[in-house]
Amino acid sequence: MTEKEIIKTIEAGESNHIKFAVTDIDGVLRGKIINKEKFFKGIKDGFGFCNVIFGWDINDICYDNGDVSGWHTGYPDAFANIDLNTFRTVPWNENIPFFLADFSNDKDVSVACPRTLLKNIKQQAVELGYTPLFSKEFEWFNFKETPQSLQDKNFTNLQPLTPGMFGYSLLRTSQYQSFYNDIFNLLRKFNVPLEGLHTETGPGVYEAAIEYADVLEAADRAVLFKTGVKEIAYRHEIIASFMAKWNSGLPGCSGHIHQNLLDANGKENLFYDAREKDGISKLMQHYIAGQLYCLPHIMPMFAPTTNSYKRFVEGAWASTSVSWGIENRTTALRVINHTPMNTRLETRVPGADANPYLSIAASLAAGLYGIKNKLPLQIEATKGNEYENKTSQKLPKDLDEATKVMKASPIAKELFGEAFVNHFILTREWEWKQYSEKETNWELKRYFEIV
Repeated sequence: MTEKEIIKTIEAGESNHIKFAVTDIDGVLRGKIINKEKFFKGIKDGFGFCNVIFGWDINDICYDNGDVSGWHTGYPDAFANIDLNTFRTVPWNENIPFFLADFSNDKDVSVACPRTLLKNIKQQAVELGYTPLFSKEFEWFNFKETPQSLQDKNFTNLQPLTPGMFGYSLLRTSQYQSFYNDIFNLLRKFNVPLEGLHTETGPGVYEAAIEYADVLEAADRAVLFKTGVKEIAYRHEIIASFMAKWNSGLPGCSGHIHQNLLDANGKENLFYDAREKDGISKLMQHYIAGQLYCLPHIMPMFAPTTNSYKRFVEGAWASTSVSWGIENRTTALRVINHTPMNTRLETRVPGADANPYLSIAASLAAGLYGIKNKLPLQIEATKGNEYENKTSQKLPKDLDEATKVMKASPIAKELFGEAFVNHFILTREWEWKQYSEKETNWELKRYFEIV
């Protein structure tokens, strides 16, 4: 639909209400419902949002170290602009019209806006003559709980939706068939179409792969997927958790990123070249080299919470080193080269808790860095079990270490700009300082339902 057609659809629609949302630094949707009159006025003028959404953490506690937003600013309104191209209706909420917005046109907070950052990185790819196609896949745990029961039980004795370790099980999904079907069918109606949905290894774990799309649309879908699944789960008296590692004895939850670059016309897959070994083009080799080189410098973009790093355990299906391989799920980067058009890269580092805009922006920016600088792919592809490779560079062990590396790195500032990096580092330093080993179930209380 064109923008004029979208406006006409809203004008003619029965609903007098429109829902829209922006995304904060942690990837959490913050939104409002507004009436039609305000919607049409705001298309031109923007929509006021207290700039505190970039001045507080995931639990709404105001930073004491922020530059973009803080008590020193008086918390004025920032102005978000709705992207009319994100129009969809919410099928589980009376088909209310829904839009995403960002702060691309607000000079004070645009540097902190995750969606704006991705738009800027995408533009760099376009100017280089590439069409970036991406998709996200998520693993998450489902529980027979409610927000109130979590509080009442102090996040103890949580009851998974189904028992046992039963990956790819048709039997387990039949236990809650209406919930399972709603995820697949309602999300498609919400314009977040899934390629596949199945159980994963762990009690009550599902995994979903979202269909490929333009890089910005892919990130939009990923953000909406997480919130959509949570809202659908609520309707079934289920809690869906995208926490990276809620239980140390179980596998964590991944948020893998699939990606390739097409030509400017979106026709030719530039990652494939029949003349090269394994069909991996020179361009893709540079792209892989860029990600491997940048990865240690930008880890908080992929692993943003204290809990994120508990997922990086050898033998637990999460990468622990700077590594790559062909069809190898023990490495940080996995090349998938089954067919020419579908040859792509899977970045396996992010957990399900990562902000999709930031993790996707980091993947694309690092890959482009390798292309721009013609970085050679000097790290050998891993064959077999990467966990047994003791010579590979290890990923940072915790958020504190990762944040310090990123803060000191000129690479991060080159990729994302100094203003964004400064703000993001402040938020990760704050996140690390909040961590408390003394408080029982601190990470569960902070991340379990919200990330």
